[in-house]
Order: sequence, then structure tokens, then C-alpha cells
Amino acid sequence: MTRRHWARIGERGTLTGMLVMVGIRRRLGNWPFRLALGPVILWYFLTHGLARRASCDYLTRLDPSLARRPLACRWRSYRHFLAFGRSLMDKVAAWSGEYPPSRLHGDGVDRFTSAIASGRGGLVLVAHHGNLEVVNALSDRHPGLDLTVMVHTRNARKFHDLLERATGRRQPDLLEVTAITPATAQRLDERIRRGGFVVIAADRVPVGAGRRRRVDFLGAPADFPEGPFRLATLLRCPLHTLSCVREDNGFHVDFDTFDDTRDLPRRQREAWLEDAMQRHADRLAERVRRHPLQWFNFYPFWPDDTEARHEQCQ
Repeated sequence: MTRRHWARIGERGTLTGMLVMVGIRRRLGNWPFRLALGPVILWYFLTHGLARRASCDYLTRLDPSLARRPLACRWRSYRHFLAFGRSLMDKVAAWSGEYPPSRLHGDGVDRFTSAIASGRGGLVLVAHHGNLEVVNALSDRHPGLDLTVMVHTRNARKFHDLLERATGRRQPDLLEVTAITPATAQRLDERIRRGGFVVIAADRVPVGAGRRRRVDFLGAPADFPEGPFRLATLLRCPLHTLSCVREDNGFHVDFDTFDDTRDLPRRQREAWLEDAMQRHADRLAERVRRHPLQWFNFYPFWPDDTEARHEQCQ
């Protein structure tokens, strides 16, 4: 399989489908949205072969027996797509303010509150696993929270802007970047010094950014972006991880202290970078194994992702 950058794979089609679903929910309500979601996801599953094969590749890495059971692999992959569709429903509901903080549980809720109360600010690493928009419910408890979310594509900003217009709720500030420049770092540093938090995805290499490092992830080498970790060394601040996954009718929030670069010597930065990136990948792998169907990277994630691995999902 020819590896293409994730931002150039199906991004426009996915965005269009999302916008259609948001329009249905906005104009017709929740139940029509639910009814339309199934056929939309089925259509996407049947027509987006690259995403389907990437899903099967990911699932067989978690369960190698699926390579010998093509029908079981297709069924689990379809459930994977359905989980993505449900996350879209959760995303719209969360941005509409329909999920009260009482639906969020886990130690991460109190840890998040404590981190805000400390006034120190920090950099928050996230991944495309679970549904972080649901954490917006936590913002209702902290109206003065200064939150900046870094995004890497214009489509991400367009979708967030549309949700803001559709729901009438102001969302966290978005900062669109293709590379982390000194000016970007200075701007973010000012926010963190004021006690704010900067959220950045640490599982996808941005378009044109180039800097990546190969680490072990789910038993095979995979490319992860260096940018978030190099940014941490520049900002010299507390570093956290945040995740939010659906569990039954609620959401489990994990918010953990990952590291602190305030006292990191310059000569140790490269060694720290290598160690931190592998630790991040290991923590992400643990979360993915606990909630496998909530991993939403539908593109060839591993360098050894070849056609030979995908015959069961053709």
C-alpha cells in the first residue's frame, strides 16, 4: 500500500459527511440524526477502502487471529466505523452543552481541577482516541479556563467553526499550525505563564512538518511527531496527558502528569525526547488496548502497512 499523508486521505469526504450529519441534527433533531447515522457509516465503510483496510490492519495488530478470519475482521472493522459514528454524535452533543459534568467520571476529573487551581498552566498531550470534545463539559465548571487547542488542518478549523455556529457555544481558541516556529512558541509560552493550557495531538505528524521519530507502538515501529515534545522543551513547563473514552452511558476521563521540563538541562534534551516519545506511545498503547474501537486514525499508521496485510478487508 502506498503511504499517503493522513491529512490528504479522505479528509474532504469525511468533513462533508460530518457537516451533513450536523445539519440533520441541527434542523431535525436527535432521532433523525440517529436514524441517518447508520446508513451514512455503512456507505463510508463500503466506499472508503483505504480507511477500511487501515482499520483491519490496526485491529489485526491487536488480535492477530483476525488475519485468518476475514469475515470476523470485516465485522469488527464495521463496528470500529460505527464507534466513530457514535463519537460524532457525542461530539455534537458535547459541543451543544448536553453532557453535564455528572456524566464524566474517573480520577482525571479531580486531577484536571487541581491542575487548573495550581495556576501553573501546562502543555497537554492528546491523541485521536476517544472523544476529547466531551471534556468541554469540564469547562462549564471553570468558566475562566484559558484553553488553546492546536490543529494542523484547515478542515479541522472549519468543522469546529461550524459546530460553534450550530450550537451557539463559544469553543476553546484554535491555533492552526503546520510547523512550530519560535513565534508560535512565544505566543504559547505567554498563555501558559498566565496559567493557561495548550492542547496538542501527539499521534499524527503534521503536514509539511517533517520531524518525526519512529517508536514502538502496538508491537511495531510507527512514526510519531517530534513537535509536541520539542515544544515542551522550549516552553519548559508541566506536561500532562488527557483522554476521554465512552464507557456505557458515561465517559471516563484520564488526566495525568506526564513530565516537567522546567529543570531539563539543554544537553539532555535529545535523550529526554527519545525517552518521552516512547513513554507516550506506551501509555497510548495501554489505553488503546482497553478501548480498541475508539481509536480513530483511519489511515496507514505503520510503515510496514502493505497490501499483503489487507487481503481480508478488500
